[in-house]
Amino acid sequence: MPTQKDRSKKAAQSTGEVEIEEAPATDVSGNPLDEVMSQAERAYAAYMDAERQVAKAYHENEMQVAKAYKRAESQAYRSYESTVTKARKERDEAIAAAAKSREESIQSAEADYSKAEGSANSAFEALMTEAASNRDSNIEKAWQVRDETIEQAWQIYSKIAR
Repeated sequence: MPTQKDRSKKAAQSTGEVEIEEAPATDVSGNPLDEVMSQAERAYAAYMDAERQVAKAYHENEMQVAKAYKRAESQAYRSYESTVTKARKERDEAIAAAAKSREESIQSAEADYSKAEGSANSAFEALMTEAASNRDSNIEKAWQVRDETIEQAWQIYSKIAR
């Protein structure tokens, strides 16, 4: 029959735990106190083994939680970077579209201005030419009226002077 020490060695080897030295098992040849002591030692060894297993399970759980946190944190950073990159791209595209629209508007306004300026200059030239023509015509008429008036005045004077 394996002793308590042999059983704890086997349990330590199967779980990979460090072996804890225990008191050597005594020969239990009928002494009830020795039997109770042996049971208490076995129970204590089982308790210590269970406590180590619980500590190991808590430690493994803590490591898994830490890994899950790191994964979630990494995913949050990647999501943030992806969103920022997408937003930056959309902003740049919107600015580029606005700049293009602005440039087109400026070109259109400059074309409209040039067209309006050309039209105004043409109207000015036409009005100036018409005004100059009217002026020349009016001056010529005024000279004709003057010449006619002078002619009439000479005719009247010549009739009187004869």
